[in-house]
Amino acid sequence: MKNVMTYKGYTARIEFDPRDNIFTGKVLGIEDSITFHGTTVKELRVDFEAAINHYITDCAATGRKPFKPTSGKLMLRVSPETHAKALTIAKASGKSLNQWAAEVLDKAAHIQ
Repeated sequence: MKNVMTYKGYTARIEFDPRDNIFTGKVLGIEDSITFHGTTVKELRVDFEAAINHYITDCAATGRKPFKPTSGKLMLRVSPETHAKALTIAKASGKSLNQWAAEVLDKAAHIQ
């Protein structure tokens, strides 16, 4: 993935703000909002790690779970043509559409 940082299992999307000449980051995949910034990549990394450490400490102090739980259920809307092609490929591989899609998404989610 491009423009991301990871620390302690947390992933953040990084952007550059040319107006303020600063890097900004936002942690993904959690219910809470964690943002950070830096004028250099080194500063950005330090602020990111500090923000994550603070978040983990705060969650422990307040008895909250740090990660947002997910249900494992995912509803997608695709074109009828894509749906038909995916169903055909799934059946041809001896799998249900759900099994096939789960494998494809799992594989895509682990590409970095």
